[in-house]
Amino acid sequence: MAKPTRRTFMSTAAAVPAVAANRKAVVIPPVLLSDTQTPQDVLRIVTMFQFEPAEIQRIKAASTKAPVELAVCKSREEFDQKVKDAEVIYGDVRADTLQAAKKLQWVQSGEAGMENQDPAMRNSPVVLTNYQRVFAPGISETAMGLLLSLTRGLAKYYMPQFYKQRTMQRVGTAKSEDHTELVGRTMGIVGMGGIGSALARRAHYGFDMRIVATDAKPVPKPDYVAELHDPGWFPEMYPQVDVLVGAAPLTPHTERMFNEKVFRGMKKTAHFLALSRGKLFDDMALVQALKEGWIAGAGLDVFPVEPPPSSHPIFDCPNVVMSAHTSGWSPDRQVRLIDLFAENVRRYTEGLPLLNVVDKQAGY
Repeated sequence: MAKPTRRTFMSTAAAVPAVAANRKAVVIPPVLLSDTQTPQDVLRIVTMFQFEPAEIQRIKAASTKAPVELAVCKSREEFDQKVKDAEVIYGDVRADTLQAAKKLQWVQSGEAGMENQDPAMRNSPVVLTNYQRVFAPGISETAMGLLLSLTRGLAKYYMPQFYKQRTMQRVGTAKSEDHTELVGRTMGIVGMGGIGSALARRAHYGFDMRIVATDAKPVPKPDYVAELHDPGWFPEMYPQVDVLVGAAPLTPHTERMFNEKVFRGMKKTAHFLALSRGKLFDDMALVQALKEGWIAGAGLDVFPVEPPPSSHPIFDCPNVVMSAHTSGWSPDRQVRLIDLFAENVRRYTEGLPLLNVVDKQAGY
């Protein structure tokens, strides 16, 4: 049997999405080529992203089969020159780059969402990997924070800001109905990728919620999910849930899927969470839903236009809590980003399937 090389990994690319969907990136300790090893062809990686020196060393050390040359370019001109000999690019790739990079085999995107990929990249044979699941821990934690702010009255009655604006007598008028418990409630999640899976696990095991979900991929149902269906089940799902979550990638099929019909069909006591992409929901329909009481509230980390203009009526809704598309931020995230890229460099040099290979036609 022929020994696999980094040139043969593309023949196994079709199997990669299933592998990537069910495992985490493995953290490999730094391993350097010894003086007695015979180096193969240099693996040339080019990027405009300004990696820290320790991160560069981590990435280069991940390869046990070939020396790695990682060119961190300071200008577009330098990038355009060095990309001609690149086998790997870290970052976004435009059509002109694809034409110039004749040796290019693999692109590691610096993002999870793929809706902005260049059409030329979509139609290219070059393998594309992304950062799906890497941002999920922080986003799922923020999601629960947004939800608890709504259900536990924190957005309405929290101190000390509330005290500065209202009298203590008014504090005493807070009603029990303004506070909801999550125990036993049903959360419906659209998109069981990294964000959806992480949130489902936290909501079920941490808050005793029942989880139902839809996903476009035929992924196995986790133990912490009561029901998992294809997207065709969505019209049956949203009227029954207490929390509806948008965690799907942005595609032509998911754009504005949370619209007036959906908000009108939800329970009046239900909450909506937008976590993945703002263009999944109709913002003006959501404003109407919040103001007219179609739903109880909304927690938004993303918005169709970011940042939303200060004149947007969403800011007039007292039953909404928002964060500025920052839920995935943390120093820990950067460590995971480097770990995943380093692991894929190792796999690439060893001729193994890569993690997080994108179906470029599907858009995720």
